[in-house]
Amino acid sequence: MGELRTVQQNDIIKNATKVISDEIEAIQELTSRLDDNFIRACETILNCKGRVIIAGMGKSGHIGHKIAATLASTGTPSFFVHPSEALHGDIGMITAQDIVITISNSGGTDELITLCSVIKRQGTFIIAMTGKTDSVLAKLAHCHINVGVSKEACPHNLAPTSSTTATLVMGDAIAVSLLKARAFTPEDFARSHPAGRLGKRLSIMVSDLMHSGEDMPKAAPELTLQDAILIMTGKQLGATLVVDADNKLRSVFTDGDLRRAFESGADLKQLKLIDVIQEGCHRITESSLAMQALVMMQEHTITVLPVVDENDAPVGIIHMHDLLKAGIV
Repeated sequence: MGELRTVQQNDIIKNATKVISDEIEAIQELTSRLDDNFIRACETILNCKGRVIIAGMGKSGHIGHKIAATLASTGTPSFFVHPSEALHGDIGMITAQDIVITISNSGGTDELITLCSVIKRQGTFIIAMTGKTDSVLAKLAHCHINVGVSKEACPHNLAPTSSTTATLVMGDAIAVSLLKARAFTPEDFARSHPAGRLGKRLSIMVSDLMHSGEDMPKAAPELTLQDAILIMTGKQLGATLVVDADNKLRSVFTDGDLRRAFESGADLKQLKLIDVIQEGCHRITESSLAMQALVMMQEHTITVLPVVDENDAPVGIIHMHDLLKAGIV
């Protein structure tokens, strides 16, 4: 297939720019729809003793899947039910304590109308997200959120484009409003995202990765550099913690300190740690997130970090390599 002529390439960029502009305009229209119905929908979901169930056909169903997933991952128990499957038995998943959000641009989807007629009789609260305020679904629902757009990005005004984008954004607006109302924290988020880099960054603690006990290199300030080298090489971390007689962390002796001692021509058998260490060092607690250790190492350009308890006594050491292996970096 040959390359497109320049005029065609320009048309592609022009058309794509028009689509993006149209969809931005559609999203901006949503701010005027944030009214009492939006507030009522959020307050009802916050007080819901059951689950939030999303239902939609076709493209609206695809958007519904994403909204349900976003709600579920941000503190609102939620799942998607296909309207056709619901009418053939899955309606048993829906109880009077649940809230059902129906999505339909036209507001006239037959399967959703039938579904809402049935569940409304059992007392299930219904929120309709449609593009028409006078639609059947809007009138059937206890609460209606207007996600209508003045035009689709499709040049024929047929393919769901701006309308699906607007619905998705309104779903995000609901999810984030609920997240903030629940005071949902990064730690809460981590509990529903235990896998992948994001989950690891939000759930793995320093205590999970640090070298402790016999694996922790530790030396007294009076130790010679020669003996300190043996400890460093034995633990293979490129550093050793320097701890005073009261078991308080005093400093960290690293391979960089050792290199500088070599360059000075000092006698490693005679020179002691106290003669070369830099007093004081950065440290972290074992209850901190491993991600916090990474940030600290990057900010201070270091590769090892002592781990201390509330009395500033060393309980471990963590290396940048540990963070790499765990997928934190």
